[in-house]
Amino acid sequence: MEDQREALRKIITTLAVKNEEIQSFIYSLKQMLLNVEANSAKVQEDLEAEFQSLLSVLEELKEGMLMKIKQDRASRTYELQNQLAACMRALESSEELLETANQTLQATDSDDFPQAAKQIKDGVTMAPAFRLSLKAKVSDNMSHLMVDFAQERQMLQALKFLPVPSAPVIDLAESLVADNCVTLVWRMPDEDSKIDHYVLEYRRTNFEGPPRLKEDQPWMVIEGIRHTEYTLTAFMFRLDASTSHQNLRVEDLAVEWDAMGGKVQDIKAREKEGKGRTASPVHSPARGVPSPKRMSSGRGGRDRFTAESYTVLGDTLIDGGEQYWEVRYEPDSKAFGLGVAYRSLGRFEQLGKTAASWCLHVNNWLQVSFTAKHANKVKVLDAPVPDCLGVHCDFHQGLLSFYNARTKQLLHTFKAKFTQPLLPAFTVWCGSFQVTTGLQVPSSVRCLQKRGSATSSSNTSLT
Repeated sequence: MEDQREALRKIITTLAVKNEEIQSFIYSLKQMLLNVEANSAKVQEDLEAEFQSLLSVLEELKEGMLMKIKQDRASRTYELQNQLAACMRALESSEELLETANQTLQATDSDDFPQAAKQIKDGVTMAPAFRLSLKAKVSDNMSHLMVDFAQERQMLQALKFLPVPSAPVIDLAESLVADNCVTLVWRMPDEDSKIDHYVLEYRRTNFEGPPRLKEDQPWMVIEGIRHTEYTLTAFMFRLDASTSHQNLRVEDLAVEWDAMGGKVQDIKAREKEGKGRTASPVHSPARGVPSPKRMSSGRGGRDRFTAESYTVLGDTLIDGGEQYWEVRYEPDSKAFGLGVAYRSLGRFEQLGKTAASWCLHVNNWLQVSFTAKHANKVKVLDAPVPDCLGVHCDFHQGLLSFYNARTKQLLHTFKAKFTQPLLPAFTVWCGSFQVTTGLQVPSSVRCLQKRGSATSSSNTSLT
């Protein structure tokens, strides 16, 4: 009987795994259908843009050529009209002189004839008709402005869709995972492939194989990679339990407010003191040697936040570069805040109420509010409160930006000159939150920063 039960359990387990694989495959197929619609629309849009660009080039080329024809026509017309006018004047003068000569020849008065003949001879010598060049200064041939697009027409008629290159093959032997960095090396099966650039897509997952249905992590995209190698540098941190308020239960990257937490911890502390045991920090072998930037995780009451500062800090310092992390909090939390702070933030100080911290704060207690705070200055944000927030810190540029993590809508940007290394900082009262680290800066966030969106009226900085 027991063997049959065990066999049935194995069958159930196998079916459950198979069901999950089918569900994941169905999810992938549905996602592919959506991608087909989105990608075909994008390709059509790109094609129309390419043809519009080509038409613009042709129109610009046509305008330049037409202008050249008009200029050449005007120049030749001017020269020919001037030459025609000079010829008309010379002909008129010559006809007058010819008429005078005929009249002199027919005159009967022989005494005046020598004088008149001499005047006619002098007039002929000075006549403009004999100084004219009877050759046109310019030609009426405009063939030098003719064009022949036969070759270009053949090239355009031969246009086809670009051939699809073979998929790159990741070289596992050359790829490396170390020190919060992932270096990917790949190669192309076809050596003759003409590749302009590569696009890298990745996402966080705790499972091998294709993404699973239950994993709700977004795909990150890195475009414009020109080489067959790229290193992903992740900003990884954990929440430092030694800094947390006693009423916060900290588990790696998750925090929950616990009204009885302080009392329970005090009891445990007294029990440990009574037994004369001292706790020493132990680093898990799975995590490796801690980073030099990582703060000590040893519990120290001196550093712990207290009173109404329900705060906890990250354990890794930010002293350069760009970092990005996301926080999902319980919308029913009575109060929640996230941002950065100097290590010197006082144990009684609340985020945003001191010059040593910057944060976004959500208040659902008594009066609902969504604000940005720094140095006890408050700016009310005119935007819906998302349940998942993204934080982008550019240390050297002195920018701290907050986003709706799902839509990447910019909510607010602080501009500051950071004089000390920063730590991720969080506060929660009667609620909970969870942090996701190790994320690359999304390309949409980088684009927003490049376009200077941080200066818009919707995210004016507090200084």
